[in-house]
Amino acid sequence: MNERKLQSQKDFKRKPNKRRLGSDYEEKAAEFLQKNGYRIMERNFRCKIGEIDLIARDGRYLVFIEVKYRTSESQGNALEAVNWRKQEIIRKVALFYLIRFGWPLDTPCRFDVVGITGEQVQLIKNAF
Repeated sequence: MNERKLQSQKDFKRKPNKRRLGSDYEEKAAEFLQKNGYRIMERNFRCKIGEIDLIARDGRYLVFIEVKYRTSESQGNALEAVNWRKQEIIRKVALFYLIRFGWPLDTPCRFDVVGITGEQVQLIKNAF
């Protein structure tokens, strides 16, 4: 094997798996939410339209939660990463979820965002 290929394999092993890293942060967010009274119902709900990281109950609300993380503020605020395009996808997936599982369409719903920057966890209720 040539040196270049060996170096490439070493670099690959050092890079964190994005999906696993995302799952770790989503777990951290779920623990934070549970400590704040949420009951987690679903994790990583996917359909053809897109994905919702967490679905939970908070009192009478069915809450659709997007989790964003950044290692530092130098990459921008984690909470700002949920742009209008992402919000539209989450809304459509939430509607699909309601219909697919037979929830009444007048179920009180909310869209929250959990931002994790380093070790700091922030929650914005009713973010959009």
